[in-house]
Amino acid sequence: MKKTIKQLAMCLSWLPFVSAVHAEALQVGQTAPSFQLKNQDGNEIKLTDRQNQGWTVLYFYPKADTPGCTKQACAFRDSIQLIRDQNAEVYGVSTDEVSSLQAFQQKYKLNFTLLSDPDAEITEAYGVKMPIVKYAKRWTFIIDPSLVIRKIDNDVDPALDAQRVADSLKQLQANP
Repeated sequence: MKKTIKQLAMCLSWLPFVSAVHAEALQVGQTAPSFQLKNQDGNEIKLTDRQNQGWTVLYFYPKADTPGCTKQACAFRDSIQLIRDQNAEVYGVSTDEVSSLQAFQQKYKLNFTLLSDPDAEITEAYGVKMPIVKYAKRWTFIIDPSLVIRKIDNDVDPALDAQRVADSLKQLQANP
């Protein structure tokens, strides 16, 4: 029995590193998959509304109010002005329900939009859904005003992601 539990634990420990089976990997230069999701207040947000409105940062995270996700969200909160100064808006996407996102945003005084993807459809469309479980991997996408993916980070450090995004935005805007 102990051996079976150990083997199961070993198999499950690989889940975050295994690619989603059904989604094709997105590439820099592709048009970002369109979406319409509810934000933390229950309002519909469409990616197409961002077209020609500035840059869009979509960061996917596994679960609201968990240690790594909180660290990442608070880093974006603290760096939001650096990002907005570069004509960009940040959207955090998870498979959490709207009510969980609202509580998360209020608890940590987050000053950017959180999006709920409870069916994991958009999470899967972006190729970041973990197999078997309905969680997103921790990935960040930078999308230009034409809604073209300009950068994909699949090796995200929660504490450093916001600063890396700010640096990447500067670099991408300097070298179109």
